[in-house]
Amino acid sequence: MAIQVLKPKFHVDECLEQIKECLEKGWTGMGFKTVEFEEEWKKYTGHKYAYYLNSNTVGLHLAVKILKMNNGWKDGDEIISTPITFVSSNHAIMYERLKPVFAEVDQYLCLDPEDVERKITDKTRAVMFVGYGGRVGQLEKIIQICKKHNLKLILDAAHMSGTKVNGVCPGTWDGVDVAVYSYQAVKNLATGDSGMICWNDEKSANLTRMLAWCGINKDTYARSNKGTYAWKYDVDYVGYKYNGNAIMAAIALTQLKYLDEENARRREIVRMYNEGFKNNPLIKIVPANYENECSYHLYELMVPDREALLDFMSKNDINCGVHYRDNTEYLVYDYAKGTCPKSHEISDHLITMPLHMWLTDEDVKKIIEKVNEFVQ
Repeated sequence: MAIQVLKPKFHVDECLEQIKECLEKGWTGMGFKTVEFEEEWKKYTGHKYAYYLNSNTVGLHLAVKILKMNNGWKDGDEIISTPITFVSSNHAIMYERLKPVFAEVDQYLCLDPEDVERKITDKTRAVMFVGYGGRVGQLEKIIQICKKHNLKLILDAAHMSGTKVNGVCPGTWDGVDVAVYSYQAVKNLATGDSGMICWNDEKSANLTRMLAWCGINKDTYARSNKGTYAWKYDVDYVGYKYNGNAIMAAIALTQLKYLDEENARRREIVRMYNEGFKNNPLIKIVPANYENECSYHLYELMVPDREALLDFMSKNDINCGVHYRDNTEYLVYDYAKGTCPKSHEISDHLITMPLHMWLTDEDVKKIIEKVNEFVQ
């Protein structure tokens, strides 16, 4: 059987016990387990506010929308973002008729602070920072730039479940206005698909709960949780159906218990990779600062001929991947083509190695051997 690039490991029996509880209670939608997981996530991360959603993508949309509403942004205002990310990061900006302005990435594949500052204009309202592969990058410098220029900071923490710096979750740092996590099917904390949005202020957190539930001012679980069902509610906004459900939250509650243990195993695999590739002059390892606390959702190399290596590895029953194509190459972002030449060059040479809980040490050794055999 071929080695997969990303493959989640579910603790099946425990997940089923949690799901069974939902089915027996007759509560599979929003509430019950979603509330329980929100509380557990706050304990784990230190976030003040957390709301469970059906994906990271909708969380990013709500982050942009609420910041726009609260701060009086206008259509056509700009948010500085990265071209090396899944398109959700930048689509969320476009949903609200704002313009993504792309800045270069640094050695960590996160936003380069110097280029971010160069790209600031009188229309810039925020920065979208992606914690690529779980890396913190130069987030501290980005925070200082945002404070200096009075910009909001959105942390796309899709890859950062479990990433810490000296035991502290970067999403809770002063200067981060909102952090959005992903529990999509192959993430470190995997469910079928879901996410979490975490604000540092109560006003935005409360607004999120309404906008994510069709603009309704009191959700069904809140109206039924005191023994009697209060049917009446008001609708304050034109909202969305973005809420998470109890089945996915039940899985998340189980997976969270193993997150630190499994991230530690990821770091072991990364150390094996780094050791195995460090003496190959044709391979560039993408580094991570705070590597002893990085979640390492992805492990990437830069190689001379990415397409040929992908083909060679596939023929040897090893599936590698590409994360991600330069977003300015997509038609929807064609207006920005050529604005980040360094990032474009990087994206042409990136290849993602397998990294997941099903890998044995022997698998990792085989992967290292085959990559070095080809790249010489």
